[in-house]
Amino acid sequence: MTYKPISDYGLIGNMYTAALVGADGSIDWYCLPHFDSPSVFGALLDSSKGGYFKIAPSEIQNDQQFYYPETNVLITRFLHPDGVGELTDYMPIRPEGDPVTAEPHQLFRRLACVRGAIHFRLECYPAFNYARTRHRVEVDGRGAVFRTDKEALGLYTTLPLQTMGDGVETEFTLNEGDHLTFILNWTDKNGDDPLHISPDGEQILANTVAYWHNWLSQCTYQGRWREMVYRSALTLKLLTFEPTGAMVAAPTTSLPEEIGGSRNWDYRYTWIRDASFSLYALLRIGFTREAERFMEWLVSRTREKNPDGSLQIMYGIDGRHDIPEEVLPRFEGYMESSPVRIGNAAAEQLQLDIYGELMDAIYLYNKYGTPISYGLWVSLTPLVDYVCENWDQPDEGIWEVRSGRQHFVYSKIMCWVALDRAIRMAEKRSFPANLNYWRDVRDRIYVEVMSKGWNRDVQSFIQYYGTASLDASNLIMPLVFFVSPQDPRMMATLDRTLEYLVSDSLVFRYRDMEDGISGGEGTFTLCSFWLVEALTRAGRLTEARLIFEKMLSYASHLGLYSEEISPTGELIGNFPQAFSHFALISAAYNLDRAIDKKKDPEF
Repeated sequence: MTYKPISDYGLIGNMYTAALVGADGSIDWYCLPHFDSPSVFGALLDSSKGGYFKIAPSEIQNDQQFYYPETNVLITRFLHPDGVGELTDYMPIRPEGDPVTAEPHQLFRRLACVRGAIHFRLECYPAFNYARTRHRVEVDGRGAVFRTDKEALGLYTTLPLQTMGDGVETEFTLNEGDHLTFILNWTDKNGDDPLHISPDGEQILANTVAYWHNWLSQCTYQGRWREMVYRSALTLKLLTFEPTGAMVAAPTTSLPEEIGGSRNWDYRYTWIRDASFSLYALLRIGFTREAERFMEWLVSRTREKNPDGSLQIMYGIDGRHDIPEEVLPRFEGYMESSPVRIGNAAAEQLQLDIYGELMDAIYLYNKYGTPISYGLWVSLTPLVDYVCENWDQPDEGIWEVRSGRQHFVYSKIMCWVALDRAIRMAEKRSFPANLNYWRDVRDRIYVEVMSKGWNRDVQSFIQYYGTASLDASNLIMPLVFFVSPQDPRMMATLDRTLEYLVSDSLVFRYRDMEDGISGGEGTFTLCSFWLVEALTRAGRLTEARLIFEKMLSYASHLGLYSEEISPTGELIGNFPQAFSHFALISAAYNLDRAIDKKKDPEF
């Protein structure tokens, strides 16, 4: 096998885990039973050892992919000289309210010949536990079982399978109108029969389509970019962990920020930072239930403070605190980009900005969702006091640098946000609070940022105190109401950002900082959408709309975004990235409103 472009993959899932399906019909990434579990198919990170499950014509063909309209059901079409085939991939959705024991852990692949006659080849080669655990293969008339001492994966099919080493293969022909259903079923109980399943794929497919249509019907967005907003919302739903309401930053690990580079991180966890951006995006387009579930997860974390009163920056999707980072030397990495990492050592960093994002999320939920309880307020006030006592400390910042702590301007801004939102809630809800102290610290932060965070020579807000370097994270200033969008300093910062950090519509987060990590990186999709929103709020709508439309052209053929985009337009980094899709929704929503308001001043 060879490596496919990251953009060649589609995502399917069931809100417990997810799989990446290539346009060639190969499942190259699939972790079981959850997002952050070890991979069973991991060819995405090692094409020879990682494992895969491919169904495709046995000869060269053209292929296409699209989602069944307004769903997360993925259809791959094989356009072959002898005919046309369709492979439909999906995971059944466990109805809300069912016990956890009813998790399906199933993946369906429906193969059909819609014209002519096509000869297909099936290859299934699991590689359990990141290819570290051996398995045995058992074949009978119902398919094959791949079994380790602790888990088993069943492949249900009526076709005869031939054992080939650690996997199975078969070849067969489908004529026009023929179809077959293949089912993967996982169990962690060695005595269970993973082939004891219902093969009624047609009804399950209909139920799955109906589920997604019903879910998406809640969306209130009716603007100019509805198709892209819908796809972003559907993607974010797939990245949600149903048992807790948490959302993974991405379903993958170690997809490189530079091909051949070492900036390869595990994003299958939940960052506090994601909270305000996700709640804002979800609430704005009508998904109050998802916002409520994420809020529940967030509230639980506020009650699990560290001994010094702080919070971690990220947690496991189940809320666990311990996510140690390790390297998988057995995997060569995507296109030989090593190391491959699982876990994330950044969980131990000091990133003071998270308190601003936390308090902004709670403020937004209190305003647009459900008023928060007094009990939650009591658990929040010590965090606000922690910010008062620690805001003036250097930290590793939003970009999680590994070169040592600095006084990052973004971190100071978000500490100001933490205090500002806490003060607003206390006043609005008449909660007890040390308001004089909080206001005094809030104002001191503001004055310091305006003094030390602004570089008169550069005519821009800068990355950290004492430098002349720019940082795209400062585009957040008008978005969180730290400064007016048309403040002369903000307008100058926008101009300097466009001049030094932007390549066409693509935005680098920074360019000349030694961040302690070797190698280079691409442009940050999140920052490009932040630029759109900052320009929108500044009234520069022509620029904002052009950049936004250009950014839409960088999406994959399925409307998905990775964390980064290379200067030549390839998707790089973990994929798909929740932050990128949050930012798209927010930018689309606010750009729509600004355009409409300009057309109708009474709006």
